[in-house]
Amino acid sequence: MPQHSLHGGDPSVLRRLNSAATLRALRDGGEATLSELARRVELSRPTTEGVLGELIDRGLAAEDAPRPGSGLGRPARRYRFRAEAGHALGIDVDARRVRLLVADLAGEVVAGHRACLEAGAPPGERIAAVRAAVRECLAEAGIDRRSLRAVAVGTPGVVAPDGTVTCCTVVPGWQGVHLARELGRSFPCPVLVENDANLAAMAERWRGAARDADDVVCVYAALHTGMGAIIGGRLHRGRRGAAGEIGMLDELGLRDTTASLVPDAGPGAGFEEAEGVLAAARRGSAEAKERVERLAARMARGVAAMALAIDPETIVVGGPLAGNGSPLVTALRSRVGPLCLSPVRIEGSELGDESVGLGAVRLALDRIDEDLFRLDRPAEATAPA
Repeated sequence: MPQHSLHGGDPSVLRRLNSAATLRALRDGGEATLSELARRVELSRPTTEGVLGELIDRGLAAEDAPRPGSGLGRPARRYRFRAEAGHALGIDVDARRVRLLVADLAGEVVAGHRACLEAGAPPGERIAAVRAAVRECLAEAGIDRRSLRAVAVGTPGVVAPDGTVTCCTVVPGWQGVHLARELGRSFPCPVLVENDANLAAMAERWRGAARDADDVVCVYAALHTGMGAIIGGRLHRGRRGAAGEIGMLDELGLRDTTASLVPDAGPGAGFEEAEGVLAAARRGSAEAKERVERLAARMARGVAAMALAIDPETIVVGGPLAGNGSPLVTALRSRVGPLCLSPVRIEGSELGDESVGLGAVRLALDRIDEDLFRLDRPAEATAPA
């Protein structure tokens, strides 16, 4: 925002506005000279230089070595955003495993880790295993825990705004666990918790098959099929975090997804067998194709119901049982389209098994941005070098 826009206003607010505008321009626009940056944010050179000094003191900007020029005189100083000044941690946890992704402040993933969990472990053991996985991940990457500025966790189930899992049929004993508080004891920063399908939807819009869409439905096909919705470019959670949970209605065909592909697998089991059925269908097995078609016919009612409610530009089908090249995506495309009132693009996820972790990273980065660009920012310590 130009400096003159708050003429006569509170000087401290004006300084913060200038600081936020300069930081955003440096982060989003890349390395720049002082003159280039001053033009981007419509500030004078002296004001821009003063703001840069404050950002350098906060550890968020750095002066790079000048580029050698062909002309006479000293090359202009260049400044950059210090993406390494902090990190965001995304955690994807369910009954069987935990996956971690660590990103710098520019959203570049710099570390990852995964570990298996005991499917029947009680909540305390599961949370302890997640903590152990975090320790191992940070140690392997050489990242100080103090550099974490926000952590976000994705989990199956309905998650209340305070981070409590209020309903979950996938993870034993998970219902009623205040996951944000339990994991928050391990971190020096905010810890957010969100439904896995919601985070998958955020990831698809950020870096996946829905990058060009503002209204998106994400179909997350796993043990049960969950739904996440982006409306007007923003995640739609609903009043208590239960938006998209239409799979609770048995008649919509979104429950027991895995069991529908592998009827003899038993409750909570059969992922490997289900993936085997999908692989066999890709190879041309008539029996496997029939199972996939039956599942798609069953799911189509729920997917179409969500599409009719949201009227999205794009439906992305992901999760352990779907993605690019999955016969389930092809079958859903042929069955959902005719049930909708207007054409809708149905795509397979491009993100593989990292969609929930990436969505968690995006959620954590959004929380970090709130702190970086807030105008009532309290005094803060300089970030670690």
